[in-house]
Amino acid sequence: ETERDKHKVVTDMVHSIRIPTYSTTTNNTTATPTTEPGRICLQILHTGRYAYHPFAVSASNTKSPISPFKAKELSTSDVKSTIRDFAHCASLAKEAGYDGVEIMGSEGYLINQFLVSKTNQRTDEYGGSDNFGNRMRLAVEIVKETRKACGLDFIVIFRLSMLDLVKDGSSWEEIKVLAQAMEDAGVTIINTGIGWHEARIPTIATSVPRGAFSFVTKKLRDEKIVSVPLCATNRINAPSTVESILANGSADLISMARPFLADPDIVKKSREGRDQEINTCIACNQACLDHAFIGKTASCLVNPRACNETEIMIEPDSVSSDNKLNIGVVGSGPAGMAFTHTAATIGHHVTLFDKSDEIGGQFNMAKRVPGKEEFHETIRYFTVQLEKLRKEGKLDMQLGTEMSYSEMERRSGGDAVDRKIDTWIIATGVEPRVPDIPGLDHPNVLSYIDVLRNKAKVGHKVAVIGAGGIGFDVSEYLLHHDDVDDHDKKADEVDVDEFLENWGVDKNKSVMAGLLPEEDIQMTKPHREIVLMQRKKGKLGAGLGKTTGWIHRSTLLRSKQVEMIAEVSYDKIDANGHLHITIGKGDKKSTRVLEVDNIVLCAGQISKRVLEEAAVDSGGDLASKVFTIGGAYEAGELDAKRAIDMGTRLALRIKDDDVVPGKHAFQAGVGAEEKLYDTMMKLMR
Repeated sequence: ETERDKHKVVTDMVHSIRIPTYSTTTNNTTATPTTEPGRICLQILHTGRYAYHPFAVSASNTKSPISPFKAKELSTSDVKSTIRDFAHCASLAKEAGYDGVEIMGSEGYLINQFLVSKTNQRTDEYGGSDNFGNRMRLAVEIVKETRKACGLDFIVIFRLSMLDLVKDGSSWEEIKVLAQAMEDAGVTIINTGIGWHEARIPTIATSVPRGAFSFVTKKLRDEKIVSVPLCATNRINAPSTVESILANGSADLISMARPFLADPDIVKKSREGRDQEINTCIACNQACLDHAFIGKTASCLVNPRACNETEIMIEPDSVSSDNKLNIGVVGSGPAGMAFTHTAATIGHHVTLFDKSDEIGGQFNMAKRVPGKEEFHETIRYFTVQLEKLRKEGKLDMQLGTEMSYSEMERRSGGDAVDRKIDTWIIATGVEPRVPDIPGLDHPNVLSYIDVLRNKAKVGHKVAVIGAGGIGFDVSEYLLHHDDVDDHDKKADEVDVDEFLENWGVDKNKSVMAGLLPEEDIQMTKPHREIVLMQRKKGKLGAGLGKTTGWIHRSTLLRSKQVEMIAEVSYDKIDANGHLHITIGKGDKKSTRVLEVDNIVLCAGQISKRVLEEAAVDSGGDLASKVFTIGGAYEAGELDAKRAIDMGTRLALRIKDDDVVPGKHAFQAGVGAEEKLYDTMMKLMR
């Protein structure tokens, strides 16, 4: 009852919201909108062999390639008990005020594990390699029992895996049979599931084009074998994509999740014609899924308020008049944009300086990398928001202005000609670390900034020094970038068919699980040959995102034009611009000369703290008024998640008495689940 009452807080709030609904009259004009109460469904999910603990269970004794634990086969009585558990959970959901449930039958979770012979080697009534009727029995009985327990006035959604993308997954004929069985069992809606979590094809990451998998929902819809509404999903993050999918008949409904973390008002803004004000989900996974899989509270890189609403409260004009500050922000990268937006919104006056003539900082380089086209949207969002604040008189923007310490002193002094600055925020970011390699001054040597920002011409054979996030980004850019066509694509311009062909997805669904044979995959021809290197031992890209790192590695390796080398010492660059390296150490070391056209340095970054250091060295009052954030505070990998979060949190507390330089970095606390995960990982090691 305690858990139920906690849920009722959520369901009651949803029901209190009135949702505008529109209908079309007989002469195709839109009638006056009416309103309906909000509806909410609870997703019921059993992870099966994806459970990250030693007590995992599944259809058979199998081990997932993404879990360290082998699952135990459920007995027949355990299966029947699990069916009752699903129905009981749905009943509790109804008591808690939910209007329905979604039964997760896809993404490789327990029900999906029963559906395919790959993971179901049972010989009882719930298995059989040649008996799909038995393998789908669990799914059918769960839906039937749920409908029986909750009545006809309860929404039952079944998320059906229409494209497994794993070897020995479901055939299209099996998917059609299951869809019909789900309708017969009493589902209200069929949602689309795409890919198992262990599939080696990206399905939700930013490199996946918008709406790339809506074709499979359309294929089932065009079969006309079920009458219940079909819902499209995966990488649908913009109203224009939603409208396109609905208009071309691909689906009856649209499912979105992460876009609501990025902007909970996405539907409202779209309805009001304010699409440009939407904070678009960039599908990076860095603060949502990457957090969830290590026990951290899920949030959002572009919106750190997500799931932190009670501690990050941004109320417009909430700062009292006697607490208002005139704040100077130097740098308009992710940290600077976030701080400026939040501080000006709550009532401080901000003057934003940047030596560039555009805001965005390092995002202006990231957006050029294939697969990161969505970064355009974050810059667009902040551009629109800051312009609104400027028009409201809360913000002055001085782009194309390089700030010096002497100018900071002048603007902070009592005789300042301009608005006197009370507090300074230094968000100047990072600069490339320059490794100590003889011959580094050769004209063939470029930095990642030369390549991504300054658009330097790069030859056919390239050595990339450094295999962190920037090294992988630069390699992917060089692999696919055509010097002839220098156009930076936006997200809507990415070719869906090219993506599907490159990853071997059968759009016609003529093969099992939608996977084309390796020999039939047609990859886009790479533009360059690349050698990607790192000093340390071990797998390249080991520090990349938990749910996306494999995609970056796979993209480069599948091109067959990228060689990855670890444990490299960079000996010298000779007069021809060739790189001499030593691989390994001791008796196993070897030497090579890389005869390349260009060498690109991606050897890390260092914080740009000149202004902060000048303030400290001066010993004056200004030192207590200078706060450094983002990459200027901590370089590491370029971490936009940390930068935006830090800028947002500091803006809310900048007037607090206990906030002083050096004690101004705030972050979400560590929860019980994260502590448990860390303890489990230590025990496993």
